Amino acid sequence: MRMSSKLFCTVAAPLLACLAPMAAHAQTPDMAVTADTVATPLTEEQADSLKAGDYLWNPNVATTGAVNVVVDLDRQVAFVYRGGALIGISTVSTGRDGHETPVGSFTILQKQVDHKSNLYHEASLPFMQRLTWDGVALHAGGVPGYRESHGCVHLPIAFAKALYGVTDIGATVELRGTPPVDAIDATTTTVASNDADEAPASQPGVQLVSAHTP
Repeated sequence: MRMSSKLFCTVAAPLLACLAPMAAHAQTPDMAVTADTVATPLTEEQADSLKAGDYLWNPNVATTGAVNVVVDLDRQVAFVYRGGALIGISTVSTGRDGHETPVGSFTILQKQVDHKSNLYHEASLPFMQRLTWDGVALHAGGVPGYRESHGCVHLPIAFAKALYGVTDIGATVELRGTPPVDAIDATTTTVASNDADEAPASQPGVQLVSAHTP
């Protein structure tokens, strides 16, 4: 038996009306909230729970404002602030005995993504941010849980990359701690290494949240 078009419309129309919203909902899934969209505040106390090579990074806490870095040489931890808000915390490794990292207020003088040291046999210094012209810089390096560098501030590589992406030439870096007797105050030094004539590279944008580097 064939159904008349009039009867079909009478029966099918309400059913189609009910199914339409369901189909529309199926084609428009709920928006997932990811870590990159959540501006979870960081606190300086969280540094105490980090293990060697660990870091916390959430640039969404503050998206505008000047970036500055504070490195606590005694605690072997770095704090990154943007517009006064804490956006990153990382474990670090600074200068060993005889190569102590100087204390004081510095500015970033030069940046290079893939820098080679002229002082230490072409050693690779990824995401280098120079603080002095005689060899002190922030860069990716080993963070074993003790001081192992030749005076630089070693950072976990993913954190070094993220930090590189938000800093500008001239940004302030504070190196704080108990000054060793034989450390050089690099804020007043006039000695220049042969790295000084190398031009800075462009800075890539980075969006990371957290990581652990063994």
